[in-house]
Amino acid sequence: MADIYEFQLTLDLPGSLPPQDLALLRWHLGQEGGRQDDGYAYPLWGDRGPALRIGGALVGELCSDGPQWALTVRQEAHPDEFDDLRRMVLWLGARTTTEGTVGYLRFHESHVPDVLVAEAGVVRSAVLRVETVLGPVLIRDHVAGLRLRSQMTAPRS
Repeated sequence: MADIYEFQLTLDLPGSLPPQDLALLRWHLGQEGGRQDDGYAYPLWGDRGPALRIGGALVGELCSDGPQWALTVRQEAHPDEFDDLRRMVLWLGARTTTEGTVGYLRFHESHVPDVLVAEAGVVRSAVLRVETVLGPVLIRDHVAGLRLRSQMTAPRS
């Protein structure tokens, strides 16, 4: 089976984003008015329609409500694309007005994603690990050191 990952990104960008930045985003989204100028071989987020491995639909939208831009992306990604994907996410992280969780990357056979968090102009990956213990399910974010206990109990065998 192929090494396919689900990539999801949702963030806001300032309305004052320069035209060349908007053109690059539009090119990556396969939208009219886009222009490639940063050495990418092909648009990262231009696919639409049913996803082949991750289920659901592949999307990529950039919308403006006046004072800011809203970006939503859900695509299938292969590890060969990770360098370009990382470069684009870091580029967006330096421009986003969103703080906190902005997306995730999940291997298509996994239930637990790596969460993307934007803070102070940088996007970092928070690795989650899920453990099942007797009684409640324990979810631990080792990067942030947070613990959340679910009210749900583990399934009975």
